[in-house]
Amino acid sequence: MSEHRMTPQTPLAEGEEVLTSFRADRTTYVRSNTWMAVAAMGGGMAVLWMLGNPHVWTGAIGGLLAVAVRAFYLMSEALTERWDLTNQRLLGPMDRAIRLGEIKQLNKLGNVVQVVTSSGNKYLLKYQGNVDETIRQIKSAQVGGQI
Repeated sequence: MSEHRMTPQTPLAEGEEVLTSFRADRTTYVRSNTWMAVAAMGGGMAVLWMLGNPHVWTGAIGGLLAVAVRAFYLMSEALTERWDLTNQRLLGPMDRAIRLGEIKQLNKLGNVVQVVTSSGNKYLLKYQGNVDETIRQIKSAQVGGQI
C-alpha cells in the first residue's frame, strides 16, 4: 500500500485548518513488536513443552522469527500512517473523516488511541508515542480550545 493512501486525502472544508498531525512513532512500534516477540517466544515454548517436544527452545526461535518477519513487513505501512486533527474533524488514512462532534469516546489501549463515534464506529490511531497527549489534544479541539 502506498504512503499516499496512509495519509489523509480528504479536502479541507471552508474555514477548516489543520491544527496538528498524529504520526506513528518508530520507537513505540519497535517496543510493541519486541513485547509481542517475547510473548510469542514464551507461547511457542509453552506449546511445545505441553506437547512433550524435547526441543522446547525451537518455540522461542519460531516465535521470534514470526514476529520479526511480520514487524519488518508491516513497518513501512505502519510508520507512514498519519491522522490530521483540524478545527472541525479528525482526518485519517483512506478517506476517513470524523466530525469532532461525532466523537463519543476516546479510549487508551496500550499505545493506541481508539476513537468511538456516536454511531458506534471505531477507529485506531496506532503506535502513539504519548497516548495521553493525543487524547488531550483531540478533546481540546472538540471544545474549541488550544491544543
